Amino acid sequence: MLRYVPVVEMLPPFWLIRVAVAGVWLHEGLWCKLMGRAPRQIEVAQAVPFLGPRAGGPVLKALGFAEVALAAWALSGRAPIFCAAAQTLLLLTLNANGLLWARSLIHDPGGMVVKNFAFLVLVWVSASLPRPGR
Repeated sequence: MLRYVPVVEMLPPFWLIRVAVAGVWLHEGLWCKLMGRAPRQIEVAQAVPFLGPRAGGPVLKALGFAEVALAAWALSGRAPIFCAAAQTLLLLTLNANGLLWARSLIHDPGGMVVKNFAFLVLVWVSASLPRPGR
């Protein structure tokens, strides 16, 4: 006979959920942008009209630092609702600008949207978890 198992009991450890969210931001910020391991991202940044080739690089680096900071914030568990809102705002802004200005440079625009939607669900799950040490 099947028994009811509360959803909380089925979740992976809370720390692992936070590490997953932080890992995505760390990969995007440090690996892709600051270390330049995703060269297509500079092309996308430069395709934004108000950035262009001159400002695209520096803006991408600043974005990389912001994403690394988001990784640390998400991992900390501090102000989780504000953190999730900041992540949502940044990701929606990046997706909208990418789709608007550089759609032809994005390998799979539809896939990007679906993956980022799933990631934001995880972000908000993480925001709903108890803070570490409580």
